[in-house]
Amino acid sequence: MLVHPIIDKLQSLRFFGMRTAFEEQMQTADIDQLNFEERIGLLVDREMIERENRRFKTRLRKAKLRQHASVEDVDFRHKRGLDKSVFMQLADCQWIKEALNTLIIGPTGVGKTYLACALAHKACQQGHSTLYFRLPRLLQELGIAKADGRYDKILKTLSKTRLLIVDDWGLKPLVKDQSHDLLEILEDRHGLRSTLVTSQLPVEHWHEIIGNPTLADAILDRLIHNAYRINLKGESMRKKKTNLTQNK
Repeated sequence: MLVHPIIDKLQSLRFFGMRTAFEEQMQTADIDQLNFEERIGLLVDREMIERENRRFKTRLRKAKLRQHASVEDVDFRHKRGLDKSVFMQLADCQWIKEALNTLIIGPTGVGKTYLACALAHKACQQGHSTLYFRLPRLLQELGIAKADGRYDKILKTLSKTRLLIVDDWGLKPLVKDQSHDLLEILEDRHGLRSTLVTSQLPVEHWHEIIGNPTLADAILDRLIHNAYRINLKGESMRKKKTNLTQNK
């Protein structure tokens, strides 16, 4: 059998997983103990795994997560009020399939962004398109997009994304145009896609930072009434890590 032409053809067809598996089979001494169906099955399985890994990496790259985080590395020992059972329930991503939202609330430094990115990483693993934005940057981007004609395109992208992360919600009061922008985003996503918000500000004060009562009612109605809530507390984990470093 001419092995190299087969490898070249698999490479040309971009069957990279199948090519690797075929090369491994040819170097396995007892491969002849497997019948044809078993061998071709192994090749196809490897190709499927390889393609899914590439799609996962693409979703992760497009998500532009702020932190490299994973569910497996979440610290449940730190006393910050994180319920492991609730978080692991969220990690199965059923809430994304059901187009529900999640709110992670707590003081600075308790790991809100890390938890959000860990859930986003898991969502990418499970095939869900994801985008991460800090709210100030998102609002700035939308303002620029209105001037250069990309506004509708950005709204369309946001509306199609299965999981939208909005970090640092409520750092400062919104102006009316910004509240309108948020309502447009949430209206497009309501009941169809999931949004995850992190904030230092307790939910009961969100009405105040939105400003316009009518817009605030509309925004919060689409965001909080079908949302899981994780309420964190305690001192900054960054402070804890700094103390450990200084004490070495």
